[in-house]
Amino acid sequence: MIEKNEDSFFIHSLADVNTPHIGSRTRVWQYSVIMTEVYIGQNCNIGSHTFIENNVRLGDNVTIKNGVFLWDGITLENDVFVGPNVTFTNDKYPRSKEYKESYQKITVKNGASIGANCTILGGVVIGEKAMIGAGSIVTKDIPSGELWVGSPARFVRKIEE
Repeated sequence: MIEKNEDSFFIHSLADVNTPHIGSRTRVWQYSVIMTEVYIGQNCNIGSHTFIENNVRLGDNVTIKNGVFLWDGITLENDVFVGPNVTFTNDKYPRSKEYKESYQKITVKNGASIGANCTILGGVVIGEKAMIGAGSIVTKDIPSGELWVGSPARFVRKIEE
């Protein structure tokens, strides 16, 4: 358990945080598990009932709502929003007790938002300021500045700034 330093970040007493790499003003809430080799930027908010595996990178100002699990190889750049119960995958052909040397990567670019209960398949890139509607299943790369929804997710329109 990493010691709390209220001057720089907050870790709830019921969280299990093992990384020393936590940026200032970041908040980690109860029942979160964060492994040793995770890098978390500044001013992030990590909701309760989350799990963050090794080899995950979070930029600054990232919001992860409750019930989200981040697996090896996931990168969330700055200002990313991940809604409650979003599911990420990193293994195209999962099998019990078979351990891979590497896993599929997922990158969510700066300013992108992922709505509640989405599923994001391994190997995809979600572009800058893209938005994924609640309940969508992302099976391929999403271009920057676009709204996608559905199962599988389909292009709806460009997002106006």
